[in-house]
Amino acid sequence: MSSSEDQTNQRVPQHVAIIMDGNGRWAKAQGLSRLEGHRQGAKRLRDVIRWARDAEVKQVSLYAFSTENWKRPKLEIAGLMTLMATMLPLEIPKMIEENARMLVLGDISKLPWLARKALNRAVESTKNNTSVDVILCLNYGGQQEIVEAVKHLFASFDDEKERAEAFANLTPETLYAHMGRDDILPVDLLIRTGGEKRISNFHLWDAAYAELYFTDTNWPAYSENDLKEAIADYASRERRFGKTSEQVQGIADE
Repeated sequence: MSSSEDQTNQRVPQHVAIIMDGNGRWAKAQGLSRLEGHRQGAKRLRDVIRWARDAEVKQVSLYAFSTENWKRPKLEIAGLMTLMATMLPLEIPKMIEENARMLVLGDISKLPWLARKALNRAVESTKNNTSVDVILCLNYGGQQEIVEAVKHLFASFDDEKERAEAFANLTPETLYAHMGRDDILPVDLLIRTGGEKRISNFHLWDAAYAELYFTDTNWPAYSENDLKEAIADYASRERRFGKTSEQVQGIADE
């Protein structure tokens, strides 16, 4: 593949990760409850599937509930879990129509039973779809994910000598193999809505070389045009992955 062809292929991010922030601020501005903000934000799921597919994005991961979100008011958490349990099953027919596959990242064992049931049903019902992957990140944290991978690697050795040798020769590739995310691509573009400019423990590993894009638009008001603008901004950037600009463009001396 030529350098120009490679750069053309990079114009469309294969994996877009979205921190869906601003539900509460949007609701407050409308004179509504925070839960209603979350309800309106949840409706964007159907839209994002279609927008991503039309843009030829292969995967979209959505930060739906972080490991730190358990610190929120109990009533809000209960409302979020109820929303998931009631709204997600309604999205399955649309996901099948869009040929979208549902994947989940995070420890969902701590979620209420009805929420887990809805998630498992969505994953099972869409497992053979191939157009676009929608990855819900629930009870998910980037730091915790890395810690769990280290624990898994540590537990994979019974012999202390073999374990010590493995850790002495540990590489990113070796650790990644223990993260349980074979189907998930590296993040190319990480978007945060709602005006904040931080990544909040999201995709710490796979976003190592992601392009970051922040917008003031609150998530319930997010539109297809907003996504197109983010992708256009991504396409205008030169992704170097540690190389020089000249190397990327194929004009540097060997």
